[in-house]
Amino acid sequence: MKIACLQLNPILGAVQHNIDNANALLQNIKPGQLDLLVLPELAFTGYNFPSLEAIKPFLEPTTAGPTAQWAVNTARRLQCHVTVGYPEVSTSAAGQTMNYNATVTVSPLGEVLANYRKSFLYYTDETWAYEGPNGSALHSHTATSKPFLCGQLGRLGHVGHGICMDINPYQFTAPWRDFEFANTMLREGVRLVILSMAWLTHRLPHELEIEPDKPDMETVAYWRERFGPFIESAPREEIIVVFANRCGVEGNTSGTVHVENGAEAEEGDRVCYAGSSCVMRFQGGSVRLYDRGEGVAILGKNEQGLLVVDTLQHAKYSLQPGTI
Repeated sequence: MKIACLQLNPILGAVQHNIDNANALLQNIKPGQLDLLVLPELAFTGYNFPSLEAIKPFLEPTTAGPTAQWAVNTARRLQCHVTVGYPEVSTSAAGQTMNYNATVTVSPLGEVLANYRKSFLYYTDETWAYEGPNGSALHSHTATSKPFLCGQLGRLGHVGHGICMDINPYQFTAPWRDFEFANTMLREGVRLVILSMAWLTHRLPHELEIEPDKPDMETVAYWRERFGPFIESAPREEIIVVFANRCGVEGNTSGTVHVENGAEAEEGDRVCYAGSSCVMRFQGGSVRLYDRGEGVAILGKNEQGLLVVDTLQHAKYSLQPGTI
């Protein structure tokens, strides 16, 4: 399977600009070259909105806004599955609205296959979004509830969906070794995990400019650690985990940033993102990364670009502490 991560540095609120940027980065990809294309969390709106009022102009109807339309058009054009993050506003038949941090997944025919709503919210999400319907299921003592979203997804097989904070302990208060996300994926028997992310780094803005094409290995090591159950269970069949993160910096000292058409998008405090998108293979107690011809298949901490891996090829780079 050929899997691609499109690592972007979106400008907050500049939706059309960010879409145009994504299209430019994909311009050399021909139909049939990919099986799955994954974009970051809130890929075209940006992430760092400080309040409901700030993000409200950019909320998109369930699988029907500009992000979903882009996914449909791109999936049809490239003849591949597409997963991309967006801020969803859902309206019930009674007129009640609920906001979610979501991803939409579209088939090569342009059909919406899944709409996943983030289960474990980061504090930035909590200012405007609700947990997905089963977000706290593991902590509600309701045996019939299941968090996250797992199931058959077209020709991709049995797939699990997640968004960024989902792989952390619930609200950073659950025990570290509960591994809620990873253990759910194991119980559900998934063989492919798709993660759209806007994962932060502790690095400062000027540090991101130093060797921007080099990954943030502290972040990559942490991601690996959060899938400890995949290592300890030593599955005979491989499990592929796609980490599609964003890069760049959001936030400024004035609190607002001018965007297209004269609009302004209010930003939160300055934050830096870790980039470092990659695809990990877990099998038999080992974790490996793929080769992309000129070395290990992992994007830099501040590098916009498209990473493509072929999971039918040998994953030659062992991802053990201090090995790459």
